[in-house]
Amino acid sequence: MNKAQTQSDFFIPRLAVIGVGLIGGSLALALREAGAVGEIVGIGRGLENLQKALDLGIVDRITQDAAEGCRDADVVFLATPVRTLADVAAAIIPSLKPGAILTDGGSVKAQVAQEIEPLLRDDVFLVPGHPIAGTEKSGAEAAFATLYQGRRCILTPTKSTDQEALLFIQRMWATVGSEVVLMDVTKHDRVLAAISHLPHMVAYSLVNAVGSYDRYEENILEYSAGGFRDFTRIASSDPTMWRDIALTNRDALIEMMERFERFFGELKEDVRQGDDGKLFDFFQRSKQMRDEIL
Repeated sequence: MNKAQTQSDFFIPRLAVIGVGLIGGSLALALREAGAVGEIVGIGRGLENLQKALDLGIVDRITQDAAEGCRDADVVFLATPVRTLADVAAAIIPSLKPGAILTDGGSVKAQVAQEIEPLLRDDVFLVPGHPIAGTEKSGAEAAFATLYQGRRCILTPTKSTDQEALLFIQRMWATVGSEVVLMDVTKHDRVLAAISHLPHMVAYSLVNAVGSYDRYEENILEYSAGGFRDFTRIASSDPTMWRDIALTNRDALIEMMERFERFFGELKEDVRQGDDGKLFDFFQRSKQMRDEIL
């Protein structure tokens, strides 16, 4: 593979996707739709999901043997829960061909890089990445080709990252419609703790709090309407994925949870005191910051 290709002739002769769900499957579909990939190999533990990916045309062939499936791949995309990434990398790196690029879609980057980089051979390259896109759905059936269009993809090169490999993965994400941003791994993990990981923790906690409310005999979640359902949509996300994210980005997440507790405590006290002025100011500040995002 010529990693110095221009964007106009960008092409991956063989792509291996380990974890053919929403993230991995959508990348495969997007590259196929762009005419930027040759053969796509789907790899995973669940044969039923792999067969579904094959039936849907997401991949060209499937295998449960990760090392064998990656043997001749030019790019390997890891799309498994973050705590499994290092183990998967250890299993496949010995079989990768010289010049192969290993990249991922994990939501936590510092620990992933720290664990995988020592496993690398001199002729195999790692480019840690994180596409900022997704839904609460999972599995091959959740994948769709336009998931990454108009979304950001953060790449977090380290001092050891090969620059040509980095450029190639930048082009890969640009090809599927993403705006590529380069970021330090520590900054990435703190930013994502704030804008993604904390909201998931809040959504999960809110559903648990309301669902366990026992003043009345019936489950009051049955009365939930659009606002509650929209706000807590992300609590339908894969529990395994979010357990792993909470454990691998623990320090940054705890920092943001404590910050949230401080503001929630302020709001709680304003409600307790019946302070209409402080309540209005609190809601007004929030509204202004939220409106600036749109």
